[in-house]
Amino acid sequence: MAAGERRSRDYLRRHRIPELLHRLGALLLYHRPERPREFLIQALESVKAGQRAEGEYPHLMDEANLAAMFSLLDVVGQGHITAAQYREALKTLGLSTEELQLGDDVNITVDVFKEEV
Repeated sequence: MAAGERRSRDYLRRHRIPELLHRLGALLLYHRPERPREFLIQALESVKAGQRAEGEYPHLMDEANLAAMFSLLDVVGQGHITAAQYREALKTLGLSTEELQLGDDVNITVDVFKEEV
């Protein structure tokens, strides 16, 4: 890989641009707004306000959706899922697991799942 390409990839990864674009695309497909450009501008403004703790970060799913997803993972009803299940759920949702540092013996509760996802 050329040095310029490596720097470009590092830049994108450092600023989490692929995750942002994936999330914006998912929001577009979920909401299907009549004016997609205006919707994206508003979503980016919400992200900016959320980072400054001045507003709500734009979410694709609400708590009910997250609880339903968790219950699909916790088929036995134990009240928790394994770290492996959690990693796979994040990957399925298109979320990064690179910085996730969980031992395989860690259990994830529904509250942690909702908060982190």
